[in-house]
Amino acid sequence: MRKPVILFLALLGLLAPTRTDACTNIIVTPGASSDGSSMVSYAADSHMLYGELYFNEARKNRLGSWLKINEWDTNRPLGRIAQVEQTYLTVGNMNQYQLIIGETTWGGREEQADPNGIMDYGSLIYVTLQRAKTAREAIETIVALANEYGYPSEGETFSIADTKEAWIMDLVGKGASEKGIVWVARRIPDGYICAHANQARITTFPKNDPDNCLYAPDVISFARKKGWYSGSDSDFSFRDVYNPLDFSGARACEARVWSAFNILCNGMFSYTENGASVSRPASDWLDYAMGYDLKGEMPLFVRPPRKLTVKDIADVMRDHYEGTPMDMTTDIGAGGNALPYRWRPMSFEYEGQKYINERAIATQQTGFWFVGQARGFLPDEVGALLWFGTDDAATSYLTPIYVYITKVPDCLRVGNGDLLHYSNTSQFWMCNRIANACYRMYDQMAPIVRKAADDFEKDQMFDKIPKNDAKMAELIAKGQQQKVLHLNTTYSYNTAQKQFRAWKDLEEMLLVKFIDGNVKAQDAKGNFKHSQYSDGIPVEMTQPGYSERWKEAVVREHGDVIRVPENQ
Repeated sequence: MRKPVILFLALLGLLAPTRTDACTNIIVTPGASSDGSSMVSYAADSHMLYGELYFNEARKNRLGSWLKINEWDTNRPLGRIAQVEQTYLTVGNMNQYQLIIGETTWGGREEQADPNGIMDYGSLIYVTLQRAKTAREAIETIVALANEYGYPSEGETFSIADTKEAWIMDLVGKGASEKGIVWVARRIPDGYICAHANQARITTFPKNDPDNCLYAPDVISFARKKGWYSGSDSDFSFRDVYNPLDFSGARACEARVWSAFNILCNGMFSYTENGASVSRPASDWLDYAMGYDLKGEMPLFVRPPRKLTVKDIADVMRDHYEGTPMDMTTDIGAGGNALPYRWRPMSFEYEGQKYINERAIATQQTGFWFVGQARGFLPDEVGALLWFGTDDAATSYLTPIYVYITKVPDCLRVGNGDLLHYSNTSQFWMCNRIANACYRMYDQMAPIVRKAADDFEKDQMFDKIPKNDAKMAELIAKGQQQKVLHLNTTYSYNTAQKQFRAWKDLEEMLLVKFIDGNVKAQDAKGNFKHSQYSDGIPVEMTQPGYSERWKEAVVREHGDVIRVPENQ
């Protein structure tokens, strides 16, 4: 989501507010995944975005018809574009041909937004999914739409993947006086991964390698015309010209990329530099990620030491910088129960000095999140699979949604509640109930919720989905596509609704178990332990108290008042 144009003058101590609704993407090529699938993860992080699953049927459209375009963020009408004769089935950010698109916004120069443009970044994603079958087609479609109808949004980075390839694409508008975008897209080498988080990531790029790099013909000349670049073509860096890295871009954005790479690569970055293979510890870029040294450019692509599963990617989306200097659970800001969140605003001032709270991958304001899998080893009707969740990734679950379906689960249906209207049948609202419960006793409650999510995801990812895939692939081989359409719909719908009901039960259990700061004991089957005289009176109840860090801070600040005399 959006991150405004801001300048961080860190050396002068002028700390501007950072964008609080920024997103995170991880891109995995087939050669880097355990099953040969391409994967894209995406957290749509916005304080104003509702968690629901978009659904558009494939259809034949009347020749000469028009498509109305509303801005994704605001629903503001922007105009209309010519409709194409055939549009494809889409579910969320994936289509029936296993094309996946995600995004993160990075702002750019204020004068590059086109107030008269029609194709905002969200519309580019969802219209492209209805029109393109492959990643390369998606890049062509995005460029054509933005150049023909104008681009009113800020700078963006797109994740674009199909069954064979995965790309990262940086783009930004040309402003009110010139319609269209300048852009560059790079194919991620097979066996490698990439990530982006609200900071343009492509710096210099090859100018004569169309198999691996595509770009706007005027990407350099436009910058020269505007007076933003005067160096040689070979030294031209898209990021440094159109979205220069500053303290904010590093600490609030690139730090998330660093953390994802650090986890998935076991603390060692392996990459290619000037044609040679290089391996260096992730700690070499820690000062860069923390915004202290912006000279050390982090690799665009890294090679993980092992093949990654969909569960690996899902769990990285739950990161709070644990085990790093930016760990959000260890300082006094985490309170007495190790809460890894800081309410907004992200920056604050105390006694004339400015400070910043961390912005981790997992965040409270997530609308929805997913890991999409393009599985080329299966027919499209089975291979297109979206693991979809709502709200804070750390305390929610991903449910499997086949793209080849006729409807989405009711708990995820568009229109089932919104940010101002509560719905007791909405997954988004139920996940929020659980997350907000956990925020008050995080170190006690979140592990229970995380285990429930883990158990469900592992069962689906490593047992039930593979078995269902095999059955559906057999039916496809027999030409029974309509039966597969029905069974995929039934499986996706029933699984999501069953887990939604399980989450409702979990929320009730958490309320009973942790009411008023007490922790009630349970037996191995999950039943609450009770007195021999009444099944309504708990036994073995505990009060876990607060973290040592919190005790230390309270004693330092208030110890003279609350200290118990030694002779007492």
